[in-house]
Amino acid sequence: MERTERLLDLVALLLDAREPISWAELREHFPADYGGISDDAAERKFERDKAELLELGLPLTYIQGDDDRKDGYIVDRSAYYLPEANLTKEELAVLYAAGSAALASGAFPGRDDLAHALRKIGFFAGDALPSPRVRMEVGSAQSDPELSARLEQLWEACASHKWVQISYGSPKRAEVTDRKVDPYGLALRRGVWTVVGYCHLRQGLRTFHVHRIRELKMNTARPRTPDFEVPAGFSLDAYVAYYPWQHRFHEPMEVTLLLRGDAAPRAASLFPGATVEPAEDRVRARLSVTYLEGLLRFCLALGPDCRVESPEPAVTRVREMASRILERHAATEERKVSA
Repeated sequence: MERTERLLDLVALLLDAREPISWAELREHFPADYGGISDDAAERKFERDKAELLELGLPLTYIQGDDDRKDGYIVDRSAYYLPEANLTKEELAVLYAAGSAALASGAFPGRDDLAHALRKIGFFAGDALPSPRVRMEVGSAQSDPELSARLEQLWEACASHKWVQISYGSPKRAEVTDRKVDPYGLALRRGVWTVVGYCHLRQGLRTFHVHRIRELKMNTARPRTPDFEVPAGFSLDAYVAYYPWQHRFHEPMEVTLLLRGDAAPRAASLFPGATVEPAEDRVRARLSVTYLEGLLRFCLALGPDCRVESPEPAVTRVREMASRILERHAATEERKVSA
């Protein structure tokens, strides 16, 4: 029997077992593999198979029997199987639509796995699942055929914890630098793919926009052995911003906003993560900001329904920005009148 087939049969046998399977029983189930050879050779062969199953994530353990149970190998099903998601029909439809949109984008890592997952969702939901016609707008860079290949490589490198060698171009300088990077994670934010990892050149964590990578090579040596471990507590959200005020340009600052009118009931969705408190016919929102300019531009776009209350430097800065906008509009109107 081929090794891959034997490993699959081993997994199937162990998962189907209701009690531990002894070494003698394993030899009986696989006479062509563990039988017909010496005991030492059979044990060494099984140990190699067991090591590969453990490396693949199968929680295989050997237990000592007692009065109620015999000695043998067993798989912890609670550690092997994922818990039931128990999604509603509406949640399944949203998940299916989001996955379909990702596939339709033209460049999305793990496309084969995603397509397989969508087929499972479709099979489970049956007629209850609509066939959404969705489209994902993620920027013109998605049409670049090289982007898709790089995303797949980075996806594989992140999953297998293998370092990558990249040639990276800066938007501010013409030169290209060669970097060895341990990729910790890959994220899509506002149409831009970003990889976050440890840069050996800079000796620290850095973010890299995938569309600026000119060349990319993943370390293929010892493919089953990870090159690094992702630090405990690492979070992509701490390095790749969802919103303009989350860019890590400055030290965190707590800003208080007062929202009224149409903006008041939307405070939680406009500023996710903010502490929202009702204040008569208005709403007060407090949030941590690491890029004040980004927040103030967003607030000005909301118009008079959003006012910056504190701290004083934020209030002063938003007034300066608003004054410049008014001056530009006034100058434009003067030119129109004089024309």
